[in-house]
Amino acid sequence: MNMKISTGVWPTMVTPFTEDNKIDYKVLEKAIEWYIRKGVDGLFAVCQSSEMFYLSLEERVELAAFVKEKAAGRVPVIASGHISDSFEDQVEELQAIAATGIDALVLITNRLAREDESDEVWLANLEKLMAELPESVPLGFYECPYPYKRLISPSLLKWCAETDRFLFLKDTSCDIANMTEKMQAVQGTGLNLYNANTATLLETLKLGVTGYSGVMANFHPELYVKLMHDGLEQPREAEQLINFLSLASLIEKQMYPVNAKYYLMLEGVYDNYNCRSKNADEFTPTNRLEVEQLHRLTETYAKSYAK
Repeated sequence: MNMKISTGVWPTMVTPFTEDNKIDYKVLEKAIEWYIRKGVDGLFAVCQSSEMFYLSLEERVELAAFVKEKAAGRVPVIASGHISDSFEDQVEELQAIAATGIDALVLITNRLAREDESDEVWLANLEKLMAELPESVPLGFYECPYPYKRLISPSLLKWCAETDRFLFLKDTSCDIANMTEKMQAVQGTGLNLYNANTATLLETLKLGVTGYSGVMANFHPELYVKLMHDGLEQPREAEQLINFLSLASLIEKQMYPVNAKYYLMLEGVYDNYNCRSKNADEFTPTNRLEVEQLHRLTETYAKSYAK
């Protein structure tokens, strides 16, 4: 296919909901503008951060189509929405998402085999699925941690890269050695590796990782843009920046994606932090205070580092 997809920072977008629990498209449009203004290189529109396991197929399709339309070619948009167990349902989901005109269709690695099934079963299911998907739409993978994490082996990734249909892997191994093996396996192909983990990001950038696609790009994407674009040319600043980003990323363990939505409220983008995947009522005043402190600290760092 000889297609390419941009390197750099790809936020795993969170989904705004109205007070009556519908997708808030007015706020979503503001969010798209916010991400683009912050300099991101692409948008991952329907993923676990988007609460895709809590969205109907109709909502997943609408969400992908809306983000693609409003991005208006300024940045590429990819989406998954591939959540079902049965093969027939997965084909229906993926064909519907592909038809929205997104730039790449992302497959969830744990949907292709059960946890106790082998890589051979996984590959057989993948081949069967690929035969049902339009060849004109580039493909990607996401090692989604839910309902279980299935890391793709370097040898399987090499096979996929050599089909010329895969451009994107959102890697969640959080392991430099694992990512290095994967990068070596796909060297010279069109498949790019996007690290989802902050702590390992600078080291993997030095080793040739082509992007970041993680939850923290919902908090301070501009700092990730700075790191990914200038980190190799400005090693001293990059070391200082990664120390802050890595520590800041511990907020992921707080109450995500509620906290990301609260951060976006502080940015003047979101109106509330309603979620379907978490009970927002459990987000305490102390939780809010921690996010407010991170927001203030980000402003300080952004003045020093962001373009």
